[in-house]
Amino acid sequence: MENTCIESCKAPFMAVLGSPVNLSKSPLMHNTAFEELNLDYRYYAIDATEETLPVVVEKLKAQGAVGWNCTMPVKTKMYELCDELSTSAKLMKAVNTVVYKDGKIIGHNTDGFGFVNAVASVGFPVKGRTLTILGTGGAAKAMITQSALDGAKEIFVFGRPGMGFNAMREMLISAKENTNCKITLLKYDNNKLNECISKSDILANATKVGLNAPNVCVLTDFSALKRNMLVFDAIYEPEMTLLLKKAHAAGSKILNGADMLFYQGAEAFKIWTGKEMPIHIKELVEN
Repeated sequence: MENTCIESCKAPFMAVLGSPVNLSKSPLMHNTAFEELNLDYRYYAIDATEETLPVVVEKLKAQGAVGWNCTMPVKTKMYELCDELSTSAKLMKAVNTVVYKDGKIIGHNTDGFGFVNAVASVGFPVKGRTLTILGTGGAAKAMITQSALDGAKEIFVFGRPGMGFNAMREMLISAKENTNCKITLLKYDNNKLNECISKSDILANATKVGLNAPNVCVLTDFSALKRNMLVFDAIYEPEMTLLLKKAHAAGSKILNGADMLFYQGAEAFKIWTGKEMPIHIKELVEN
């Protein structure tokens, strides 16, 4: 999928904005769904950086865009440009889905929906459950925020000291004020990590450790992995990370990030069209 010149987009349309976006699977996923459901929309890939995003957004509005998705590196900048925000977008201070309606830019964040719907699809709805989440970046914030909003009982978050750790601490203050979930931020320590995993129903890796590296893992000790828990890895290349291999060997249920990618897109599709994305389109993301 090549990047599209905005002026060539035909209304009504949606798009994914970011840089680079030429490898995004979103156009294939959404355009296939539009075609199958006989919806008169098109979806494009448009290059945008933090510097060019304000100009791109003005062009989208003028060209008749219904809405758009945002990927790296423009999610935070898009948050600053919105007129209204969903609860999850406010808490995360990041926007990945926009609706443009009645002259207003309305920002949502469906990344967290992607996670909670993915784990629910394999029998692990987050309501009332305990989670351990590894990482303090954008994916972790999305997982934590939506899990807390959807009724998770307790979340343990592990990260390394630095800017991301400090930013997570600030976000968790708001998350705890707006939900009934108990959330604890911790520095990596094998003993404490194992203790938290042993208490958890879901373990989720929200870091990039293991991306395109099948023999690398964010965990160094796998002894706490167990049966009757779900181990989720936001990475989907490789399909089976070392973490998932170890979890499978321990008898855990496993799931990779392809499902999260599909469900976050499906949520955006529903926001724009009011319709459910056909579930079999998930195969386009997985292949």
